[in-house]
Amino acid sequence: MTTPSTKTPTRVYVFLMTGVFAASLAAIFIRFALNDGMPSIFIASGRLTLSALILTPFALRSHRAELRSLMRTDLLLAAASGLILAIHFATWVASLAYTSVLISVVLVGTSPLWSALFEVVFLRARLPRLVVIGLVAAFAGGLIIGFGGGTSSGMDSASLIGALLSLAGAIAFAIYLVIGRKLRAKLSLMSYIWLVYSFAAIFLLMLTFGTGTTITGYTPRAYVMILLLALVPQLIGHTSFNYSLRYLSATFVGIATQLEPIGSGLAAYLIFTEVPLPLQLLGSAAVFIGVLVATLGQNKPQDESSAVREEIAVSDEL
Repeated sequence: MTTPSTKTPTRVYVFLMTGVFAASLAAIFIRFALNDGMPSIFIASGRLTLSALILTPFALRSHRAELRSLMRTDLLLAAASGLILAIHFATWVASLAYTSVLISVVLVGTSPLWSALFEVVFLRARLPRLVVIGLVAAFAGGLIIGFGGGTSSGMDSASLIGALLSLAGAIAFAIYLVIGRKLRAKLSLMSYIWLVYSFAAIFLLMLTFGTGTTITGYTPRAYVMILLLALVPQLIGHTSFNYSLRYLSATFVGIATQLEPIGSGLAAYLIFTEVPLPLQLLGSAAVFIGVLVATLGQNKPQDESSAVREEIAVSDEL
């Protein structure tokens, strides 16, 4: 993997931008399914289940020996990672039923900031100055969003609930990264994501059936949206990110993925006529800049575990 340069093939940037565009459509597909009356928990479980099923033949064909070598403690760690990832998807998808696409995607994208905080608390890491500045800017942006009221549709309290759910999704994703670091260090990316996605799908399916959620009777479009979630953001988006990581630094790719909120917000405006209020736009911009600055602040020589953390973060972008 190299840093961005003029020697990097043009196709790499094309793949990366394609991945960003594909990933930015996740919230749009979810909003379509929600509008058709499909419960958020079924959307989340459907996406993870289909993703795991699609990855199964690739994982078992080329990584069966690696998976068989896992010990019981490794499987327990994978199950824990899957549980936290399930919480991430359950809360983030639910947030889109309460707040605008822009705010939901911006806030769930703050997971790198929470990861940095957890490293300080649990690993006693020292934060670079730019990361601290990014944290302050994002925190200020979150406060502005909180005091900015609802969207132009007038959902004040609902928008706040959506913002909190989205933040919960970001925090859960950060915890997922911290838990998964040890297991990811000994597994290839394909084996890791297949194993964790499978556990996450199991937990989400248990929650779906445990809550008595109906999985039949929805519009054909809603089911198509679940399929598109697995194919477009998951396979096209994440495959493009992983391909780009062969040529570009994880920091550069991570910065590029921060364009997702812009793509999602623009698509939501064009398709659903979602127009956040001025203060929410200001707060979203502050959060976006904060995450961007913090990402740049971590652009320094990394040890192996830090490189693993960034690769997981980029590979599992929503």
